Amino acid sequence: MVLFSDLGIGPDLVHALEKQGILEPFEVQTESIPDSILGHDVCCRAPTGSGKTLAFGLPLLARTQMAKSKNPTSLILTPTRELAEQICTVLKPLAKAIGISVLSVYGGVSYRNQLRGLEDGVEILVACPGRLLDLIDRRALSLKDTNIIVLDEADRMADMGFMEPVCEIIEMCSEERQTILFSATLDDDVIDIVETYQNNPITIEVGPEEVSIESMQHYFWKVKNHKRVEITADIVKKSGRSIIFCKTRRGVNRLEEELIEEGISCTPIHGGLNQNQRDRAMRKFSTSRTMVLIATDVASRGIDVEGVNCVINYDPPENGKAYKHRGGRTARAGDSGIVVSFVPKSKERIYSRIQKEVGVKYRYTLPQIEILEENKFELLPPEKRDRSERKSSRNSGRNRNRVSKNKRKFSPREKQKNSSSREKNPNRRRRVRRGRNGNSDNSKKDMQVTSRSGKRGKGQSPSRPRNRRKKSNFRS
Repeated sequence: MVLFSDLGIGPDLVHALEKQGILEPFEVQTESIPDSILGHDVCCRAPTGSGKTLAFGLPLLARTQMAKSKNPTSLILTPTRELAEQICTVLKPLAKAIGISVLSVYGGVSYRNQLRGLEDGVEILVACPGRLLDLIDRRALSLKDTNIIVLDEADRMADMGFMEPVCEIIEMCSEERQTILFSATLDDDVIDIVETYQNNPITIEVGPEEVSIESMQHYFWKVKNHKRVEITADIVKKSGRSIIFCKTRRGVNRLEEELIEEGISCTPIHGGLNQNQRDRAMRKFSTSRTMVLIATDVASRGIDVEGVNCVINYDPPENGKAYKHRGGRTARAGDSGIVVSFVPKSKERIYSRIQKEVGVKYRYTLPQIEILEENKFELLPPEKRDRSERKSSRNSGRNRNRVSKNKRKFSPREKQKNSSSREKNPNRRRRVRRGRNGNSDNSKKDMQVTSRSGKRGKGQSPSRPRNRRKKSNFRS
């Protein structure tokens, strides 16, 4: 049996791992850690959920030097906020055991804590490319002392269009740097980075070349749009912990409301939520305080939650690659899982193309809930702060649909009707304009009349002139 100490990991880190119950390394850790500790550039292809975080995290902790203020010595680049926070969660307890600090920086949150952490000095910086460049432009940090850089989920960063920022960031680091790259696939963009920025890298390949779909059971069910919610509820009640993928944020929010009406505990996650809301959603889902996570493709990569039994494609993915990564949220670490795709009549051609890209062929059948494996799920009670947040969100939701008359949007037909009615009645009585005190504009003229006519009597209003009878010239 291979131990972490056999791979060159120091006793302090080994003891910290044992405290967490981590005794034996995974395959990707066994293959990559020795070369990374020796300082070699490493290009590793491994599927998500294979233990990549410790594979690059342990050598990083072992080799990282102490940092000055605003000058981190090690950098980890990730494509998403969730992945950055997940890496920090794994590395912080280990870093604390050897006196090293770890900080994550990403968009969607306040700059205050990030600037304060950089000012105090941090050895390992976990960052998303956009916020990192923003902080560099603000002169909040410098990468001139960064001699180790890790690119995690490099293929995902290429898909999201981060290649130019990533190259710019690499060039800002020390020339004598060690570059470690981890990716689920080695596409053309990833190969370009390897050839341009790595020096004689050690290439390591673990597991299948692509996301394995053989460990999952795939179902393509003919479902009409108005029946999707009902069938989704039946699937989730039988399968237990599940992830449902929708195409848009609005679709996620609408499905959440409909499933709650069906009595299913669920929580949404998408790009429209701030970071605290997204962290809260992932925490509730991973700690079994909610059974279903409803997501856009923001959660289709880099999120490792154990025990996901079912993935439902409520809306079709963009392509075969996205289908694989959605399905990769289940059947992780040797477990089994199912992937159910809803195929209305209008989407059959899309799913035919996706099956061709994935390399599988399944028939479109009617829903068969009875063939699914039944999994028990124990729902834990919500935390106290979750209950208070639910009350506040409920109150805000009540006022969400209240729109003032001045802000209501009218259709062009209604606007045309209003304008035509004004043209037909040009002599219509106009509304009297009111001043600040609630008086009409004519009240000033009335006041002038009272001042000319003399003092006003008791009980008379100031805006109304005193009524005098005219003297008659006729003598009786």
